[in-house]
Amino acid sequence: MENLNIGILSKRKTMMAGKLKSCLKNKGFNISIYTLENLVINETLLNHDFYILKSKSLFFLYAGFFLEAKNKVVIPKPQISFIQKNRIQSHFLMRRIGLLTPEIYLGTQETLKNQLDPNEYPFILKPIMGSGSKGVKVINSHEEINSENNAITYLEKYIQGIHYNVYFIDEKICTLIKPPLANEHVDMKKIETPNDVKELIFKWKGYFKGNLLFGHLDIVREESSGNLYVVDPGSFPEFTNWKCDSSPVESICNLIIDNYRKTKDN
Repeated sequence: MENLNIGILSKRKTMMAGKLKSCLKNKGFNISIYTLENLVINETLLNHDFYILKSKSLFFLYAGFFLEAKNKVVIPKPQISFIQKNRIQSHFLMRRIGLLTPEIYLGTQETLKNQLDPNEYPFILKPIMGSGSKGVKVINSHEEINSENNAITYLEKYIQGIHYNVYFIDEKICTLIKPPLANEHVDMKKIETPNDVKELIFKWKGYFKGNLLFGHLDIVREESSGNLYVVDPGSFPEFTNWKCDSSPVESICNLIIDNYRKTKDN
């Protein structure tokens, strides 16, 4: 087995990044984790064979784009991670693919406050650049929109229904019921994956033509219609609630190494 030098771009050295490092070290590879404390985007990064892009924070995405420009393999691809980080891009991409997503509203807070129909509430306020539940909150009235802030604001129509957290690693799918707006670390109940959820996941993965090795989608089954709405994609979750067979870390490491070797062979 070749002695690969692998870099991991991550906000932290613990959690999934630490588990990936341990798994890959056990396979005989040399692993370095780059956080804000030691990451400088320059030629010194080119000493590694390839990189794992764990974080979708912009600085780490910039590092990924730099490395790709220098012909280094980065997994997942920075562009795929960026699309899932940017809620506007991911919204219109999913619409183009044919997936249902909630209606969105963009504008300054004063404009939104003046133009939104009071009968349309509630909405979900989300950061434009982000994923998961960080910075997400329910807006129930005009009064909850801070009209003193003139920044562009992203609102999403709230879908009433059952909330799913759906992980996928290669062909394996693990579906859980989650509390609305909760992050992936709260306790969740595993259920058998409904057929329409499977079809949705494969449709999403299929668009990326084999380059989406793992990830998750937050999905809501609308109470009134039973339709599935995708409310958030994630390119590299922690897989905290993975409750299916096999270790998610081992599976992800194997997928990454196989993907790197296929890329180099091509």
